[in-house]
Amino acid sequence: MHPDRYFVLGNPVAHSHSPFIHAEFAAQTGQHLHYDRRLCPLDGFEQAVRALAADTEGGPVRGCNVTVPFKLEAVRIAAQATERARQAGAANVLCFDQAGWLADNTDGAGLVCDLQQHAGWPIAGQRLLLIGAGGAAAGVLGPLMACGPVQVIVSNRSLDKAQALVASHRALAAGHGVALGAAGLADAGTGFDLVINASASSLAGAAVPVPDAALRPGGRAVDLMYGPSAAPFLAWAHRQGAEARDGLGMLVEQAAEAFFVWRGVRPDTAPVLQALRARMGLSR
Repeated sequence: MHPDRYFVLGNPVAHSHSPFIHAEFAAQTGQHLHYDRRLCPLDGFEQAVRALAADTEGGPVRGCNVTVPFKLEAVRIAAQATERARQAGAANVLCFDQAGWLADNTDGAGLVCDLQQHAGWPIAGQRLLLIGAGGAAAGVLGPLMACGPVQVIVSNRSLDKAQALVASHRALAAGHGVALGAAGLADAGTGFDLVINASASSLAGAAVPVPDAALRPGGRAVDLMYGPSAAPFLAWAHRQGAEARDGLGMLVEQAAEAFFVWRGVRPDTAPVLQALRARMGLSR
């Protein structure tokens, strides 16, 4: 009997650790599945997804994860979307078991779980700076605000994109009593308790995009990237006298949420995160 098949789709995608993570989840939970990478052309994402979903050779394709730069497009090609995907306007999960496909977004749930459970960092009552206004930032903004920070500023190189993201989340912010605003990178503000880098700056090897004063001494900072890409941002945070964390925990937690969406089973993430860090030669 062929296993159910799942893929991670992106461009680039060769660096993705999702196959290892989901293989660990499958072994732990006894699920019969196979997970692989698939490079999609930058100008042909929808066609690539349709071809993949229709491919039954080797077993049915049940779903996929979506990574950069296709998260905004992924939610638009699905006939159905969960509330968290609709709110974000972006999806990192597609399910092919639904008529017309279902889009979901597990990024925010993954980040919140990692910060509050693994790192022990509170979000309630904190001032947050979210760097970036693309698909990654859109995916985490709503779940972050649901945790009750007092303020969230979305800071982006293109101010209009930050303003658009804020506008789409204005009602949600009001419902949670969060002061939500937009700013450019140079005038993002100062003294934030938590700075979250959801931009592509680390992936591109660029300098930290906000001034040093954006992060208060003793504060906390997380880069959604991991490994060598995240190292400059983490070093910057340490120079400000802050705690720093990469995005590997979020990667595992969002994968676990996707695994639950697909399979209805919640894996134990702690040993998988530990195994992944050891595999990559990274410290905690």
